[in-house]
Amino acid sequence: MKKSLLIVSLLAIALAACGKKEEVVAPAASAVVVAPAASAASMAAPAAPAAEAAASAASAASEAASAAADATKAAASAASDAAKAGAAASK
Repeated sequence: MKKSLLIVSLLAIALAACGKKEEVVAPAASAVVVAPAASAASMAAPAAPAAEAAASAASAASEAASAAADATKAAASAASDAAKAGAAASK
């Protein structure tokens, strides 16, 4: 009975892990460009929309991680319930 519970639990965790989408991380630029002082002021304005986009992406990633955690909890709960039902049926 303990072996079947372990197998069901591991199967549930494996299935939950297989459903996750891997994020592709863009490689960082290796060359650093030093801008003149006059050019730095003109480049500050476009940085604001980029910062907002980064904040929006971070928020979306946080929500996705929360949803994945909830799905994993639900899968673990379902596996536990199935194992309990299997144990009760075998008695």
